[in-house]
Amino acid sequence: MTGDNDIKVSLFKRMVLTAGGGDFLILIRIIYYRMKGKLFAGLLMIALAGCGSSQKYDYVTVEDGIFRFAGEPYYFIGTNYWYGAILGTEGEYGDRGRLIRELDHMKSIGITNLRVMVGPEGPDNEPFRVTPALQVAPGEYSEMMLDGLDFLLAEMGKRGMHAILFLNNAWDWSGGFSQYLNWNGYGDIPNPNVPPNTWQQFMAFSGRFNTCEPCIRQFEEFIRFILQRTNSYTGVKYTDDPAIMTWEIANEPRAFSDDNIPAFEAMIGRIASLLQELDENHLVTTGTEGRHGCEQKMDVFERIHANPDIDYLVMHIWPKNWGWLDIADIAGTLDSSLVKTNRYINDHLEVAVQLNKPIVLEEFGLPRDLHGFSPDESTVARDTYYGNAFGQVLEHAGRLGPLAGCNIWSYAGEGRAADGRIHWLPGDDYLGDPPQEEQGLNSVFDSDSTIAVISDFNRRLSTFIKK
Repeated sequence: MTGDNDIKVSLFKRMVLTAGGGDFLILIRIIYYRMKGKLFAGLLMIALAGCGSSQKYDYVTVEDGIFRFAGEPYYFIGTNYWYGAILGTEGEYGDRGRLIRELDHMKSIGITNLRVMVGPEGPDNEPFRVTPALQVAPGEYSEMMLDGLDFLLAEMGKRGMHAILFLNNAWDWSGGFSQYLNWNGYGDIPNPNVPPNTWQQFMAFSGRFNTCEPCIRQFEEFIRFILQRTNSYTGVKYTDDPAIMTWEIANEPRAFSDDNIPAFEAMIGRIASLLQELDENHLVTTGTEGRHGCEQKMDVFERIHANPDIDYLVMHIWPKNWGWLDIADIAGTLDSSLVKTNRYINDHLEVAVQLNKPIVLEEFGLPRDLHGFSPDESTVARDTYYGNAFGQVLEHAGRLGPLAGCNIWSYAGEGRAADGRIHWLPGDDYLGDPPQEEQGLNSVFDSDSTIAVISDFNRRLSTFIKK
């Protein structure tokens, strides 16, 4: 075919490549009735012949110590949206209407980078745990949850968004390390939220994951299963999906003791190596809090991120949890919290510069002004605290510095806590706060003044970078 037919082939191939699921079938019917049968058949064969593994996408990459996307420097002010895949499910837990509205809202304020949980581990009857589970038992997966993850990634892809997907959790609220230990005969989980158990007991228990060979093997099998998946809505393999930016080993993995540090470092390296082996397109990072999650040892933080299989560094900052912020006097202790925050950021930036890798502040939060949980309470201190972090990302974008982005904890959008209680129960709206925390504690609602702060800084950031 030559001339006009060449143009038709090119256009047809582009349409086939960008269609997915039911859209593809509708597309075929439309084209069939607008073309003569023989020409349609010829175009279909030629187009499909070029629509296999040769399809190329742009991915976020690391080059010369910064992120790049489509050849341009990539900096972002994003959010944690850990429950996004659950909202994407069909059934009693999901709300696709809400998901679509919230993705549109985030896009409208410049948020295009979302840190999302791949899925909880079961069972679903544990107190203070996110439900429903994706991995209900070792090697047994919820098709509903997998469909929800597919749907989320498909919708993010339509909006040019990027997902940082964490694959495990050191904490109990989604199962995580402790659930793998329970599955492998280590006993009942000492839930720190249920008396008389303590955080010390739980952390000692969770830390045993680092030396639990059958636990790590099961985790590796989960990783293989997820990464080999093909999205049912787009027809794109996860390892090829441009909506995915990063595979993150776990949410806040820790050694939980000095004795566990060698095993912790080995586990991080082992999982990172597997992820790189399975997926050559996407980035890999740790999910650590930084020094605070490395037994207060910067050399541990540096070693796990110096690994060539780790593409960039991450850190988290929690002024209230770490004792920097007095919740009885948030306004009076904000300035000192900012000083400590900036010192923490700078300490980790030094490591990023030394390793010539970007770094992301991927979790940080602050309570509302009077430590309440209602959207009616003001967020003046939070807006100031967030603005401090956003301003640093903006400054680094202006000079191509290593602080590549930040993800607030956490976007709650149009969700609202149930009346009459402060902890989540199945059937309640998902907010940014996990079930063991007061609902509304660190959530950013769509009505908060914080939304305007995010929008303003993202508008300013867009002058430096291509979104």
